[in-house]
Amino acid sequence: METREEALTYGLSLPDTYLKTPFRDTNWQLVCFKGNGKAFLWTYERNGFICLNVKAREDSLFFFRQAYPSVQPGWHQNKDHWNTIILNGTIPESDIRMMIDESYMLISDSPTRRIYEAVKRIPKGKVATYGKVAEMAGNPRMSRAVGNALHKNPDPEHIPCHRVVNAQGKLAAAYVFGGEGVQARRLQEEGVEVTDGKVDLAVYGL
Repeated sequence: METREEALTYGLSLPDTYLKTPFRDTNWQLVCFKGNGKAFLWTYERNGFICLNVKAREDSLFFFRQAYPSVQPGWHQNKDHWNTIILNGTIPESDIRMMIDESYMLISDSPTRRIYEAVKRIPKGKVATYGKVAEMAGNPRMSRAVGNALHKNPDPEHIPCHRVVNAQGKLAAAYVFGGEGVQARRLQEEGVEVTDGKVDLAVYGL
């Protein structure tokens, strides 16, 4: 990966991203995450090379700086959180993609996103409680946030919130995506037994 076009194409291949040119100087082209509008990939030309600014965890930040002379503290950004990658042909493309991926994950991360990703991991034929989803999303104490996020589920066909039940295995009294009886029907279609509006967590729970 040595060109701006290659970097932008890869950044824009990640989910829910868009290109932004926020400054009068069109040398700066950014790839942002739609969920919060923040940039995770900054591209610009400097000293004859295309450069990329990416966010990194502390361990990755210094690892890549030590591994490659062409990875340097973030130019014009917080050097405790950002690296600059100089595309001079000395860094394997796989590592450049890894750094872009990490920046994307750090910028796009949010409790709601983690909740939706956790719900996607509940397999057919199983259910999870709100507390279990919160645990899977990285914070066992945010079970209430799970309920709020699922009530606003933007894609119930791919974020299967019908597989989420309360701590006793009870279904929602009025399932928001279809009304009464729909949650039970969808679970039954997936092989989960529902009795009196309740699922046996010992059998079907994660």
